[in-house]
Amino acid sequence: MSSHLDLQPLQTFRDPNSLWDDPTHHPRSLGCLTCPELARCGGMHNSANVYDCDALCSCVDKEKCDLICRNRPAHFVQRVRDIGGFDLGTVPRVAPVDTPVLPKIVPLVDHKSAREGRFQSDAVALPLYRVVDLKEGKLHVHSREELADRFHISASTSIVLSGVEKDPYIERWWELKNRKEILQELQRLNISMITSPNYSVLTDAPRTDNLYAIKRIALTWSEMVSAGMPAALHVNARTERDYLNWHAMIADREEVAALAFEFATGCGRPERIDWHVDHLCQLASDLGRPLTLFIRGGARKLPILMQHFPRVTLLETESFSKTHRRRQARILDGCKLKWALCPTPKGAPLDELFAHNAATVRQFHELPQRSMQRKLSASKPIIRRASNRYDQTVQPGLLDNIHSASQARSVAANRHGMVAAAKT
Repeated sequence: MSSHLDLQPLQTFRDPNSLWDDPTHHPRSLGCLTCPELARCGGMHNSANVYDCDALCSCVDKEKCDLICRNRPAHFVQRVRDIGGFDLGTVPRVAPVDTPVLPKIVPLVDHKSAREGRFQSDAVALPLYRVVDLKEGKLHVHSREELADRFHISASTSIVLSGVEKDPYIERWWELKNRKEILQELQRLNISMITSPNYSVLTDAPRTDNLYAIKRIALTWSEMVSAGMPAALHVNARTERDYLNWHAMIADREEVAALAFEFATGCGRPERIDWHVDHLCQLASDLGRPLTLFIRGGARKLPILMQHFPRVTLLETESFSKTHRRRQARILDGCKLKWALCPTPKGAPLDELFAHNAATVRQFHELPQRSMQRKLSASKPIIRRASNRYDQTVQPGLLDNIHSASQARSVAANRHGMVAAAKT
């Protein structure tokens, strides 16, 4: 990256679409040719007319910049040393852990509020950062019975811990010095699956910031598997090169048996979702070994993903969030899921409504997809081309305003208040 050019303020990128990487229609930025990270990064290909990715750091005071870029040299060097460089090949190898067979649809239970009984289900997903006390660096519970009581779920249900969250929470996880000990305690709770944190890979940040996030995803996944936990690797990516780097790592490591992906925010936008689905399917097809995929959001893409992954599990959040908004799920015409208003008396428990919604959502997604399959059979083949569309910078929570502010202190000062650009 250049160090002598004037930085272009992000406010000049009036069209966020211009930040999408699209090597099919745009040449590599000129400044990328001399960048030491070119081989790993692949360079930028967009219509933003920038010399290199230095232009994506417009902080006036470089000493306060929280991005991982060379405009703050001491900070940059320390952060890169912390992760052992950007190369995914240096992620510690771990012994494989068997991946359990879980239902196709697993409801996420965020908390126990407004319910009296224990929710009965073969499997449930829980937020990792509500099981772990991020402020104190320890678990909230010490047994399956305590865990069941904390979330009002059956003590015998299979549990998936989801690492997807807003940036302050996943950054707080990275800051914990005793992650190894916490993971060992989680392992003793007989957790069926855990997904690694989805550190943000932003289009309005220098590529070195992306590479830093991707390496941390891989490192946290390795820590989870090392603790003996079945873990899904969250494959965030901004460019084709990012997916190629993931492919190289996964192909070389049989211990990677499960992947995770989040479509509920930027990656799930109609203009962008197909690009990610294509790359995920291509990755699964090229590897030549079966992988399990865990997704949040993107339910409409289940049929095509199931053509390439032998097992796909949707960690669905709708039934829980809609229940707390007093909505009732209904299947119309055998093919449409609708949410009708369902007012309840003040203070009335929501157990029945939640049970109904979870069962209905599961029934809907397990319906035969004959019409969908016909569309898929006539669809175009997978292509390796980045779309150039609008997306969003910040990573909003999948459930609104659930967590208490005391759990996660601020890690970055207005890091994402720059431009409404793509998360990936």
